[in-house]
Amino acid sequence: MNPKKILSVLMAAGLAFTAVGCSNSSNSTSQNSNQPADYVAGVSLDKPIKVDKEAGTITVLTKINGKYFDEATRHNSVEQSGTNGAKSIFTAFAKPEEFYNALIEIGAKPGNNMTANNATTTHVEGTPIKAEITWNGADKKYDINEVVKDSNGKQIDFRFGGNLKNALDKNTGCLSCLDSCPVGIISNTTYTYGAVETRKEVKFTGNENILPEDGTYAAVIYSIKK
Repeated sequence: MNPKKILSVLMAAGLAFTAVGCSNSSNSTSQNSNQPADYVAGVSLDKPIKVDKEAGTITVLTKINGKYFDEATRHNSVEQSGTNGAKSIFTAFAKPEEFYNALIEIGAKPGNNMTANNATTTHVEGTPIKAEITWNGADKKYDINEVVKDSNGKQIDFRFGGNLKNALDKNTGCLSCLDSCPVGIISNTTYTYGAVETRKEVKFTGNENILPEDGTYAAVIYSIKK
């Protein structure tokens, strides 16, 4: 074959290879960029709550509030438009009534034993609820007790308190509270209401050594504790 012809064939082959390589790289980048930052574990701003009845799980989209890496709070997760929307470690995008209905759907039973009058002396009852947290790039799903610190070293023990009417009437947005609560849909039976803010028995903060930075989207996965 003519040397000039050989050279032109080789150049054409090289260009074709380069084009294929660029095309693959471009497709990969495009696929990554097509998945928004708010898409985590099957939930997103467009669909912030997902119920998997077969698996017995509820996944809720949240955002990390880094303010509570340093400051204490009694609010674990609150829906962002509620009156307590900026006061929790995990800012949620699903409403309390959606969360309540989802818990009923997976078979949880509300305790409905909390009232404003008995709150400071009563531990919340109801089906025990497990909470795990993950985010894009996380090594695993972390248990709530790995990512929220109790200053006394006690375990957070969530129960399905119920409280749907109070939740709707008060409009606080509270999905999960860190002491027993007559408004939050689930809350921590380890302490009675007022333990954090009134009696100062305990401080709860987010674990910055594990949780991602402020503003990161995360998914909280709830299930019935076995």
